[in-house]
Amino acid sequence: MQKLMFSLLAMLVLSSSQQDNTLKGTWEYRGGKINNKISPAPKGYSQQRKYTDKAFEAYLLEKGEKPVKYEAGNYSLKGDTCLETQTYCLQSQEMVGVVVRYAYRVKDDTLFLNATLPNGARVEDYWKKIKP
Repeated sequence: MQKLMFSLLAMLVLSSSQQDNTLKGTWEYRGGKINNKISPAPKGYSQQRKYTDKAFEAYLLEKGEKPVKYEAGNYSLKGDTCLETQTYCLQSQEMVGVVVRYAYRVKDDTLFLNATLPNGARVEDYWKKIKP
């Protein structure tokens, strides 16, 4: 009986500590840090990422304007790592096709992404889930 209880407790702890294997839903940028300097969410418009099971599209949304897609790509989750490959960028093409390795975690309704980008910049982004 003791072994059974221990096994059940171990399964419960392991299952509660595992993250979902998808970021599916719509997330809104709420700020972050770039090289340890606070980077607040923009005023006057919002940034949103729409994730499917394996891909994402990022939009700038301003009241009274059509959404502007500024980024798209693919992602996969492995443990506490989010591997992201940009397939489209409205501005610079230097990151298209480059895999960025983010440490990620989801706490309540907030997604935390941390990485050192290929240009050496250290980023920490916070995204709030606004739609499942």
